[in-house]
Amino acid sequence: MSIENSYSPSVATLPLGQQRGPVYWLRRSVQGLGTLSSVSVGLLALLWFALTLGAYPLLIPDEGRYVGVALSMLESGDYLVPRLDGLPFFHKPPLHYWLSALSLKVLGVNFVGARLVPALMAALLLAGMHAFLKRHASQQHAGWTALILISSPLLFGASHYANLDMTVAALISSCVLLGGHAALQMEQGRPYRLALMGLYATAGLAFLAKGLIGILIPGGILVFWLLGRAQWRILLRMFSVTGLGVLLLVATPWMWAMQARYPGFFDYYIVYQHFQRFLETGFNNPQPFWFYFALMPVATLSWTPFLFRRVRGVASAPDGLGAVRGLMLSALLTVLVFFSIPTSKLVGYVLPAIGPWAFFLADVVLRQSQREGEPAVGRRAIWSLAIGVLLCLAAVVTMVLRPQVNSRELGRVLAAEYQPGDRVVFLNNYRYDLGFYVPGLQSISVMGRWDDPDIMRTDSWRKELLEAARFEPQRGALTLIDRETLRKQLCQDSKAVFWLIGGPDAVRQSQVLNHAQRLYEDQRIALWRFDQDDHELMCGGTPKAAQPQRSVLRDQ
Repeated sequence: MSIENSYSPSVATLPLGQQRGPVYWLRRSVQGLGTLSSVSVGLLALLWFALTLGAYPLLIPDEGRYVGVALSMLESGDYLVPRLDGLPFFHKPPLHYWLSALSLKVLGVNFVGARLVPALMAALLLAGMHAFLKRHASQQHAGWTALILISSPLLFGASHYANLDMTVAALISSCVLLGGHAALQMEQGRPYRLALMGLYATAGLAFLAKGLIGILIPGGILVFWLLGRAQWRILLRMFSVTGLGVLLLVATPWMWAMQARYPGFFDYYIVYQHFQRFLETGFNNPQPFWFYFALMPVATLSWTPFLFRRVRGVASAPDGLGAVRGLMLSALLTVLVFFSIPTSKLVGYVLPAIGPWAFFLADVVLRQSQREGEPAVGRRAIWSLAIGVLLCLAAVVTMVLRPQVNSRELGRVLAAEYQPGDRVVFLNNYRYDLGFYVPGLQSISVMGRWDDPDIMRTDSWRKELLEAARFEPQRGALTLIDRETLRKQLCQDSKAVFWLIGGPDAVRQSQVLNHAQRLYEDQRIALWRFDQDDHELMCGGTPKAAQPQRSVLRDQ
């Protein structure tokens, strides 16, 4: 027996004079979204997300970091080891990097290619919700949920942000929906094995996107849901030895390959990254426990007022959707509670909850339509949709008119003169996105005090580079240098060209920059060229006779 919605709002309740008004067209749009195939709905959502992907430069650090790792795969041809500045970078698994590298290869090294993967994943999340609700709830639920998600500022922003969060959210959501579909098919005596194998395969992909939470979160959601409905027999049938084999086949080969190549990989990737970091407090963006619970109303800001009207007494008649609502509630609460435990809370972590949250908003809209009439609710919905869309567009316009810190102009100047074999040295700073703007950029070093024990106590680019260097110490020694090493390098080869990148005030703190030519400067970063002429001035024309006691650079 299929689960169907027991009510359907009237489709012909408007007076004749209003048949072609905004409420009419909104109703037609929702009906159209409900009847369209889920693939078509996903493609429409992708078109909406993709229209403005290339409007502004990469944001740093996250977009520069993750796109930079994917770009290094593309340029080097090594798709096995994620690398940050040439060093193994095992903070995250490789799936998102693989997908981004493919996107950059197909579309070219541009902003659309860099951001296409999160846009695709946002469309996948939306299409998955549409397909599940169309099958197990109603076309009205599917259409309204899709409309709310399309106009969600959180989902729109995540679709434009080239990091792992949208990929993880889409795969976790897919796991939950495939598992929910398989369980409901079991209850109804219908075929379920394909969906069940899809659950295990997608869990393996989610593991390759984020690690253990790609398995633990959807697994917890489904367990809580089935036990809450006393469906323990269905829960036992959900366990599949074949499915487990599929999961392991997808998830584990890359880990074993990395452990074979880097003996300390498991300890770092599993023990530290998955367990110790979850409970540590020395990370960015500490927030109180209730942060995500307060964030959800903001995620769909223009639609949230519908919830308050429901609190004031919208009827709740039985309609046969208890199982679907239970699954959505389990998904919403599991995600919110799980990610509320760590002290560090980033906005993108809550994305797996956006689909269930939109479902409950759609459910409220439909119930209010049943109680108050479609015209009254439709007028409020038009305002909600318009405000949501305008908020999304306003965010893009703001990013265009007031761009965030990025290295586009710095990269443009460097790319105009950079030649293979030139050395690039960051002076006590690091720009993840520079390689995106300078094709073929190699031989990068970062000068700093790498023996400082405070580096490992807080999340920072210094900690990321230092941890990466431990997997390849020889390469790390060439990449992470101190000021004395830089001084020797500058004076050892009179024909080498060095590009030095540091803060605009670094010239007051570094004798070498007094001899270099400054080619670019903004409020945060400056670029100097140090070549043969500068070498003769600073090193006195004797490259190997540098005075070891003289300090050329001082730490900023």
